[in-house]
Amino acid sequence: MRAVVCDRLGDPSVLKIEERPLPEPGLRDIVVKVGAASVNFPDVLTVSGDYQHRPDLPFVPGMEGAGIVHAVGAERLDWKVGDEVIFGIRPGAFAEYVAVTPKGHLLRLPEGWSFAEGAGFRVAATTAYHSLVHRGALRQGEVALIHGASGGVGLAAVQLAKHLGARVIATGGDDERLAVVKQNGADEVVNYRTSDFVSAVKALTGGKGADVIYDPVGGEVLEKSMRAAAYGARLLVVGFTSGGPSKLMSNHVLIKGLSILGIRAGETLLRLPQMGYSYAELPKLAALGVMRPHISHRFPMERAADAFRALIDRKVVGKVVIEMPF
Repeated sequence: MRAVVCDRLGDPSVLKIEERPLPEPGLRDIVVKVGAASVNFPDVLTVSGDYQHRPDLPFVPGMEGAGIVHAVGAERLDWKVGDEVIFGIRPGAFAEYVAVTPKGHLLRLPEGWSFAEGAGFRVAATTAYHSLVHRGALRQGEVALIHGASGGVGLAAVQLAKHLGARVIATGGDDERLAVVKQNGADEVVNYRTSDFVSAVKALTGGKGADVIYDPVGGEVLEKSMRAAAYGARLLVVGFTSGGPSKLMSNHVLIKGLSILGIRAGETLLRLPQMGYSYAELPKLAALGVMRPHISHRFPMERAADAFRALIDRKVVGKVVIEMPF
């Protein structure tokens, strides 16, 4: 089989296509013939060597994908050859076949979904659900401010927040991309390049501010978000795609009674596996069409580097996927 391989750290140009042995399932594994795999920002950081998880070189990047069950281990009677599935793996998704341990890493592909949509669901949906439900405890009628809303995790958060009954204010830096965000459930959108989002949020909420702020951007955006927060707001630190961590002003935390909550869904499941039961809601939400990914870019395996660059250059609305020959 063919796979996208990283044998040295660097920019996307280090990625290459190599032939690798077809994986065989262990007793409790299945092998999936991959139809599509999604590129996530942690994949970019892993290839460049800037992520906290550093696999040994060489490695096949990729955290999630979708395809058809090709082979089943002796103890996996609940899955059969031909089942269409969404899978999680870390790393290894950018290959024509992958071996996966089903427990906690395998979902059925919802009826009517493409492999590309399935490939873009798991990471973003898990992050959004953990953020807004587990950590943020977002309630019906509250105001949710979603930053980076045109990205994969941001768009999933917009869709979920709307499903939970919140009023959704979404920010981004491009009007065309924000139009897609609006179509996916945002009540109001704010272009932070042409407007001050703090003033906009205050005006839209009658001076109150946002109850829950979802921030995968970090940097100045997170710092300014503290001024856009309502009293007692929950500020969700999801990431820092802006390039680095932020300096939080403790006086705002004190005066406004803010809760600053770090979000790492995967780490939470590792440390608190008993929480895994609550993620059983994800397939139900998928079946309802909640957090259905918007796919703006598709690339063949040979152009994996271009898929990475599309994400780095902020050209993607929702998700970018690598499609395998099928």
